[in-house]
Amino acid sequence: MIKTVVIDDEPLARSIVSEYLRTYPGIEVVQECGDGFEGVKAIAQHKPALIFLDIQMPKINGFEMLELIEDPPSVIFTTAFDEYAIKAFEAHAIDYLLKPFSKDRFDKAVAKWLQQRQT
Repeated sequence: MIKTVVIDDEPLARSIVSEYLRTYPGIEVVQECGDGFEGVKAIAQHKPALIFLDIQMPKINGFEMLELIEDPPSVIFTTAFDEYAIKAFEAHAIDYLLKPFSKDRFDKAVAKWLQQRQT
């Protein structure tokens, strides 16, 4: 089972990602987090292979959160702001989903990650 963590300060956004992931029997959401500090703890505890990460969050943003993690998992950013896309890919993001995103666009991001994981 592939573990994932969803980190977003918006409960609706977290539930959409978790709902979309239910169509993937081999992927399990082990925790949903409402801020970056909670995300750091969840990553340390669960050691997920993939995280879905918002950028604009209270306390610390998604990029600051990644800096606190020694060996970060693969990241698919989920954000309402397009101006961070270049920085996200510089941080080795798998993909950058601009909210609101469709299930089809989400599936393409997950497929891209699954393909990279196999190589």
